[in-house]
This record gives sequence, structure tokens and C-alpha cells, in this order.
Amino acid sequence: MSKDKLSIGICCYPTFGGSGVVAAEIGIKMAKRGHKVHVISYDLPRRLASGFENIYYHEVEVKNYPLFEHQPYTLNLTSKIVDVCNYEKLDVLHVHYAIPHATSAYLAKQILKDKTPKIITTLHGTDITLVGKEQSYLPITKFSIESSDIVTAPSKYLKQATYEKLSLNKDKEIKVIPNFVNTDIFSPGDSTEKRSLAKLIGCCPVKENVKIITHVSNFRPVKRIEDVIKTFNLIQKETKSYLILIGDGPERSKAEQLCREFNIGDKVCFLGKQSSFTSILRCSDLFLLPSETESFGLAALEAMSCEVPVIATN
Repeated sequence: MSKDKLSIGICCYPTFGGSGVVAAEIGIKMAKRGHKVHVISYDLPRRLASGFENIYYHEVEVKNYPLFEHQPYTLNLTSKIVDVCNYEKLDVLHVHYAIPHATSAYLAKQILKDKTPKIITTLHGTDITLVGKEQSYLPITKFSIESSDIVTAPSKYLKQATYEKLSLNKDKEIKVIPNFVNTDIFSPGDSTEKRSLAKLIGCCPVKENVKIITHVSNFRPVKRIEDVIKTFNLIQKETKSYLILIGDGPERSKAEQLCREFNIGDKVCFLGKQSSFTSILRCSDLFLLPSETESFGLAALEAMSCEVPVIATN
């Protein structure tokens, strides 16, 4: 590689959540600048599905071993990192989430020795607020963070939480780099788009005087999906409106049951996971995000970029 072009590795979860989105968007921007980007994960992040120049995907294969009740993904990931570093000569390895990615990066560092790239760990929230505070994970989470060359977090809140919950040495600097959105993509819509939304969501005909309320998440308990349903139930009694839920996860069945109890199933659209939902946001009148906690809340930022007002918990 030329001195001004880097070979960059990115380790992330290919999930619907914000960490996978941020990791993918960073990779896309770096690739457009001419850098070689190597994505290392067990599946391709959704935002990279259409294919981009200078982006290469390396699958972490999780094989079945009769000895193990649970497959050792951390070790498989470590081996893949070593392999990619050796053959692609990575200059930088950017890992998203401390567990297991920063841990695997540290193990790879011990194998690669002087051929190890610089390791950047970006914390996203759950690895600190949920995983990090579990006593059994705390030592390895703390060690993995302290072993990284650079550590970043999307908010001052998460930075402070990391120091407090992990008793992290204050000498270990955490740089705050806020989450971001592409404002060319996430931009305001118009009434024409709203009229065409009915075909997209499969609900009753959507007219200009009908209000569209949306929520986007991974449907985990921390997102409080039941509160979204309860809130909408109050709204629809006062205003003709529809609720569009984008995403999927463990709380979906509870949400569906609650809709049946309130008899509002014909006004709520469960769209599941969507690779792109910009057109829906652009047509929305209100975005709900009643999470128990958020390290940043990328979905809220995307909604505001579309000029959609957001109601969220403090």
C-alpha cells in the first residue's frame, strides 16, 4: 500500500443495531477515500450487502466441535484476525464492542507480535452498561479496553460510565466521537412520498391527514417496546394514526400480544428487519424512543435528520 492509503480491518456484529451501522458507514467512507477495508465478522453487515469498491468481506466460520457445548467464537475470530493481518498486511484494526472483539484483537496481537496493526476499540453501550457490569465479564472487559491502542465512545455519558462501572484507570484515555448520519440520505420527505407509503407498509390506505408514528430498534428489553405500544394506544384514541415498527428481537411477541389486547392490530405494522427504512422515516410525523438507556441513540439522530420530531426518555 502507498503511504497515504491504509489497509483497514473492521470487526463488528452484523446486527440491526447502531454498532453495525456505524461500523459499515465508516468502512464505506474509508473505502471511498481509496483505503482497502477488510470486514471481519460471522455475516456481512446489512449496509454492505449491495457491494462497494475497496471493501472485502472475511467470514468467521464457527465450526461444530463435539467437545464444546457452546462454540468458541472468540477463538475462531482470533484465528481469522491473524489470517487477515498476515495476508492483507493490516495497518489498523478497528473493533466495535469490547467483548469479544477487543479480546480477540488482544489474543491476535500476542500471536502477530511485531506484525500487529494498531488496535482501535469503539464502545457502543451494551458492552459496558450490560455486559461490563456483570462481575464474571468485568475483568476481561476492562483488560481488553486497557490493551487497546485507542479507545473511543459515542458519548460523554458512555465514557463516564466506562470509567465508573469498570473502575478503569483514568490514565487510559477514551476519545468521544459522536455517532453520525449521512444527511444526503436521511433528509426530509414530502406529501407525495407519504401517499405512496400505503403500498410499502401494507396497512390501510394512508392519507395526508393520517399521522405516521415510527419506532426502530432491535426489540430488546432495554428498548421498552411495550411502552411504544402503550403510548401509541393513547395517541390513536385522539388522532387518526398508524404505528410502524421496524426491527425484530425477543420482545416482538409481547408487543404483538399487547396490540391484540388493545385491539389495535389493524393500526400497527410490524415490518421486521429492513436493510433500508429511510423512505419510512421521511414520511413519519413522530418517532418514539422510550429506551431504558441509550449510549447515543443513532435511530433518533436519523429521525431528526429527516426533520421528524423525537419523543424519548431522559
